[in-house]
Amino acid sequence: MRLQPLVLLVLAALCPRAAPRAAPSRIAVVGGGIGGTAAAYFLRQRFGRSVAIDIFERGVVGGRLATVHVDGLDYEAGGSVIHPLNLHMKHFVKELGLDTIPAHGGLLGIHNGEEFVFEESSWYIVNILKLLWHYGLNPLRMNMWVEDILDKFMRIYRYQTHDYTFSSNERLFHALGGNDLTRILNQTIDEAMQKAGFSQKFINEVICPVMRVNYGQGVVNMNAFVGAVSLTGVESSIWAVKGGNKQVCSGLVYAAKAQLIPGTVLSIEPKPRPNPAGGTHNLYHVTYNSTSGSSSEMYDIVIIATPLNHKVSNITFRNFNPPIPEISNPYHQTIATFVHGRLNTSFFGYHDPSAFHLSNIFTTENTKLFIKSVGLASAVEHRPDKADLSSQSAVWKLFSDEPLTKEQLNLLFSSYDSVKVKKWLAYPHYSTPEKCPPVILHDRIYYLNGIELAASAMEMSAVAAKNTALLAYHQWYGNTDKIDQEDLHEKLKTEL
Repeated sequence: MRLQPLVLLVLAALCPRAAPRAAPSRIAVVGGGIGGTAAAYFLRQRFGRSVAIDIFERGVVGGRLATVHVDGLDYEAGGSVIHPLNLHMKHFVKELGLDTIPAHGGLLGIHNGEEFVFEESSWYIVNILKLLWHYGLNPLRMNMWVEDILDKFMRIYRYQTHDYTFSSNERLFHALGGNDLTRILNQTIDEAMQKAGFSQKFINEVICPVMRVNYGQGVVNMNAFVGAVSLTGVESSIWAVKGGNKQVCSGLVYAAKAQLIPGTVLSIEPKPRPNPAGGTHNLYHVTYNSTSGSSSEMYDIVIIATPLNHKVSNITFRNFNPPIPEISNPYHQTIATFVHGRLNTSFFGYHDPSAFHLSNIFTTENTKLFIKSVGLASAVEHRPDKADLSSQSAVWKLFSDEPLTKEQLNLLFSSYDSVKVKKWLAYPHYSTPEKCPPVILHDRIYYLNGIELAASAMEMSAVAAKNTALLAYHQWYGNTDKIDQEDLHEKLKTEL
C-alpha cells in the first residue's frame, strides 16, 4: 500500500533531524610565513567570524620572506619575485592595498668559472640572434615546455574557486595533470629535458645556472616540476611588493583577524572529549614557550605551516596512536651575502671596468666556483639606477653554499665597506624521486609544507594554504563530495 504524500510529509516532520555541526571554537596555525598567514586568511573565509584563529610565530612574521638592512636601505633576502600568473599572491596584494614595483632587471651573463659562455645585449634582436647561434631553437622550445606544465598547474585556481580540495599532494598533482604531471615529479630536470630533446649544452649552460641561483642545486637532483617553476622566473614581467614581500604576511594576519602569539610550539597532544550526541572527539593540547614562559591552549584544528625538520622546527607529537609519521626531509642551506662595494670586474675577465655592463651573473657547475650567483640588489622601496655601476659602490647580493671568506670577498670586490650575511635553510634539498609528506597527520592536524617537496615558492605555499583550509573545512562538515575528486578538468568544462 502506497503512503500518500501528506502522510510522508507528516512522518518526515516527526522524525528527528541531526543538528548541523557547530563551527570549531579554536584553530591553531603554527608558523607565520606566507603559508601560515595565507592559511589563516582562507580559514577565516571558510569558517566565518566566530572561530578564534591563533598564529604561532617564534620569529618575525614573514618567515622566509625576510629583508636585511644595508646602509640605510632594506633588501629582499628570501623570496624576492612574484610571477604575473601567481594568482593568489596577486589577489593578496590587491586585497591588502599594497603597491608593487617591477623586479629589477639589467643584463645577465652566464660564467663557467673561466669565461662567460653567454652575455645579454641591451638590444633585443641581438639577444635573439645570440641565443639562436649558441642554442638553436632550444630557448623557444623551453618556453613551450614550461608553458605546457604551467597550463596544467593553473587548473588549481579553478578547482579551488569551486571549493575542491585534495587530501594529499599526490592526489592534487594527479588531478591537475594526470600521470604526465606526477611523472615529472619523479624525473630530474636533466632527464626530463633530455627526453624532451633539449641539448646537453643548453641544459648545462642555461638551465643549470637558473636552478643554482633559485634553489642552490643543479639539474641532476632536482625534479622537473621544480625546474619548470624555477624557469618561470626568467619571465621579464616579474614583480615584487614595494616595501618588502613580507608585508603580505603581516597584512594577511590583520585580514584574517587572527591573534599572533610570539612563541615556539613545543608539543601537540590529543585530548579525547565526549560528544554531546555520544562517542568522543579529539581536541589538541598545544604547548608553547613565549617571553612570559611556558603556556598551553586547546584547539579543534591545528595547521602546521612550518617545515617539520628538526633544524627548522622541533615539535614533539605526544601520545598519538598510531604515532604521527616522522618527517625528516632535509633542507638546503643557502647563504645570502650582501656586499656594499665595488665589484672586481677583472675576476670575471673584464680588465676595463667601464666595459662591464652586467647586473646579474649566473654560474654553471664548476667545483672551482665558490659562488652560485652575483646580482645587483634592489632596495625594496625602489629599483636601482640603471646607470653603469661597475666603477661605483653598489649593493651586490651573492648566493653560496658556505659563508664567504675574507679572501674570497677580496677576489670578488676591489673594495667594500659593509657585509651582511643571511644564513638559512631556505628550501628543500631536492633528490628524485620525490615523495611528499602527508597533508593529514591526524584527524584534524594538517601539514602544509609538504608541497615544497614538489616545488618551493611563495605561490606554492599559498596554493597549499587554500587546499589545507578547504580540506579542514570540508572534513569538519563532512562534505566528502568536495574532496579528492578526479576528472575535475573535464567536469568543470561543462559548468558555466
